[in-house]
This record gives sequence, C-alpha cells and structure tokens, in this order.
Amino acid sequence: MNDSRRQRRVSSLIKEALGKIVIQDVQDSASGLITITRVEVSADLKTARVYLSSYGEVDRNQLLESLEKRKGHLRKALASAIKLKYNPSLIFALDKTPEYEDRIDKLIQQSKKDDE
Repeated sequence: MNDSRRQRRVSSLIKEALGKIVIQDVQDSASGLITITRVEVSADLKTARVYLSSYGEVDRNQLLESLEKRKGHLRKALASAIKLKYNPSLIFALDKTPEYEDRIDKLIQQSKKDDE
C-alpha cells in the first residue's frame, strides 16, 4: 500500500471518531462487541472502507445490514466529529484477520502435537 501521509492521517481520524460513534450509537447487547480494526481511504479522500470485527454471538451479515441502514446517520455524526473538506462515503466490510489468526494458531498447535 502506498498511502500518502494525508491518507494515513485521515484514516486514523476516521477510525478513532467512528469507533466512538459506533460504541455510542450502534453497539448494544444484541450486536456484541464491535471493533473497527482499520480504515482505508481512497486517494481523493472521498471514500473510506471501514473494516470491523465483532465478538460474541452475532450474525455478522445482519450486523453489516444494520450498519448499511444507519450509514447516513453515521456519516452525519462523523462529519460533525471531524472537520474534513469532503465527508467520505463509508463502505463497511468484515475484517477476516481474526479468523486467519485463529486458524494459524490451530495449525501451529496441531503441528506441535504431531511432532510430539
């Protein structure tokens, strides 16, 4: 990734502000624990891809649908939280990294058992 310094700064601002907004407005006992793992901003700073993970007994597809329905509210709250020239459109996606890490841990444990 060849993100500019400006893209990295804007990504960081969006991640921090959106994390607070999600905790206040979206997260409840039914949605489990929602974490924004990273944000990738386009070169023109008009689009932000937000990667998130959830913990607990949650249907992740339903969580994405819920966030898509609240996208307008989240953009408005984000615009009031951080001042940018353009309020980026948000694209939500599930971060698969925790599942990959779990799978790798299990494979390592299995290989250790096989060696013994």
